[in-house]
Formats: sequence, C-alpha cells, structure tokens
Amino acid sequence: MNDLARELAPISDAAWGAVEAEAKRTLVTYLAARKLVDFDGPKGWPFSSVSTGRARRLERSPGEGVAARLRVVQPLVELRAAFELDREELEAVDRGAENPELGPLVDAARKIALAEDRVAFDGFEGGGVAGLVAGAPRRMKGGGGDDILRSVSDALEALREAGVGGPYALALGPRWYTDLAKIPGPGRYPLVEYVHRLIEGPIVWAPALAGGLVVSQRGGDFELVVGRDISIGYLAHDATKVRLYLEESLTFRTYTPEAAVVLAASS
Repeated sequence: MNDLARELAPISDAAWGAVEAEAKRTLVTYLAARKLVDFDGPKGWPFSSVSTGRARRLERSPGEGVAARLRVVQPLVELRAAFELDREELEAVDRGAENPELGPLVDAARKIALAEDRVAFDGFEGGGVAGLVAGAPRRMKGGGGDDILRSVSDALEALREAGVGGPYALALGPRWYTDLAKIPGPGRYPLVEYVHRLIEGPIVWAPALAGGLVVSQRGGDFELVVGRDISIGYLAHDATKVRLYLEESLTFRTYTPEAAVVLAASS
C-alpha cells in the first residue's frame, strides 16, 4: 500500500475503472497548459524541487576564510481536491451500470485542472511560480470577436520580430473560443480555419484564461514540471459515502518570456 491508500477503499476494480475513466475524460477536456508547453514528468511523489542552476552567497560561513553559498531551488506545489461519491452508485457499476452518477468527481477534476492552469498561466506567488501570462512582455489589445484574426497576426509578427520561431499555438478563454467557432471567414471557410493555418499549430480551449494567448511551440521556452501526476487517493468512508481526492505536485518554469504574447480585451 502506498500513501494514496486506495486498497482501503470499498471500491471494486470495475468501479475504480469507471472512476478513473471519468476523471481522465474531464481532465483531458479542461487541462490546457499541458497542450501548449513542454512537460517534464511525472517524476514521482518524492520529487520535491527543481534546481535553478543558481546559488546565493551566505553572510555567515561555517569556517574562517571559507565562502558559503546556498543552492537556489524551485519547490513543487501540492494541489488536492477532495470529493465524495455514493457507495450505491459505485456498487451499481458491478451490476453492469454504465452511467454511474460521478458528478462530484467531475467537479473535483475540473477544479484541480483549472488550478493547475492558473499556476502555469497566472503564476502562484505562494509557490514561487512566475506564470506564463504574468511574465509575457507583450500584450495585444482586442482579440475577441471579429478582431481575432488581426490580433493573432499582430502577435505572430511580434514573436517573429523577437526572433521566436514556430510552430505556434493559440489558447483562448471560453468566450473568445466560442466566438471564433461562430464567426464566418472570407469565402467558404470559417474564420477558425484561417486562424489555424496562420498559426500552424493547435487552437486550445483554455477555461482558466480570460482572453487569449499566442505561444511558440518550438520547445525550450516554458516547462510544466510534474512530480506526481494527477492521481486519485482514498480518505475515508461510511455506510453511504466514500471520500476520495485528486492530488498532484507541480511547478512551472519560464525560460523565455518573450516566446508568448497575451491577447487582452480592449478596455
């Protein structure tokens, strides 16, 4: 048994399979940063920090005539979202039910996915993380509705002028993503097809974003480092409920801030 303690849960193999499948479906839908940046991991639960390659000089030394320096590391942040499932719904899986009610699991998966993306995009001061969006030096006004094509073109021009090559990806918040799908483009093709050809990469639905983001996918610019990938653990149970949780450990590193351009709503 490991620290997730899944063996203690009154859940059959079939029910665990249904829970894991539902969690995966939700996470694949909501996780956006992983589709845009380099992914390093999973490195395991004991992995606690990433070396920054830097050190700071200490004022005091353990010996006369000896200089002391302390290695600077970036620690991983632990995220956890707890939820409860009805035991009757889990037991129904063993009777052949293919549609168990797993709403609390879906909600927890959505929450932890959004939290991961906010760490990557906005940063997390408490965890020592500088976010991709927060650190981007360039911001383009507009981006929504009919302005999307012009805004993306301007962002690509800014990236190329900065010497940042492609391919590129476009991440859009829910409202802008929906607008792009609805707006017709010139001729027979919808606007989304023109944008897709322009960036030569994916267009990603990113619910943790308020606006949009154009980012290079050449590699080596941004990195999501994961110790434990999102996993399901057991907390407790009673006669009617099983209390579980989703957990991960991660940090985000920005190496080339100019490899991203933020599309912000016009004021």
